[in-house]
Amino acid sequence: MSTSNHAHLNDNCIFCKIIRNEIPSFKLIETDKSYAFMDIEPLSKGHALVIPKYHAEFIHQVPNDYLVDMMPVIKDISLHIGCDQFNVLQNNGKLANQAVPHVHFHIIPKHDKETGLRMNWKPRNESMEDIKVTYEEIKDRLLKSQTE
Repeated sequence: MSTSNHAHLNDNCIFCKIIRNEIPSFKLIETDKSYAFMDIEPLSKGHALVIPKYHAEFIHQVPNDYLVDMMPVIKDISLHIGCDQFNVLQNNGKLANQAVPHVHFHIIPKHDKETGLRMNWKPRNESMEDIKVTYEEIKDRLLKSQTE
């Protein structure tokens, strides 16, 4: 795939430099809008990253056509990582543990309990009424955004 169109890349971003071949990577798949490569700090064997060829820190800043292109790439890699169980992870912002400020999806094989993504999932104790209030707030914001 051609990487000649770099209008949407950032000169100082490590992932943009990988897309431009300024930094080497173990490239798995490249399309016109996506780039997939091995993570060099893997949580497990086969840990890969998929990034858009569009510099954005947060997923809501990435144009939909780039996101649409990325999902089949994520699926293809998931089918060939050598593991039936895995996590697909995408973090937004430092509080959410995003280390590189360029949208990226992790595909993290889960070979066993010790390797891969480890989570400490602690659900909040919220009433159905509290959940309904939050639902209504989000639904209202969604409707407003669709009419703008």
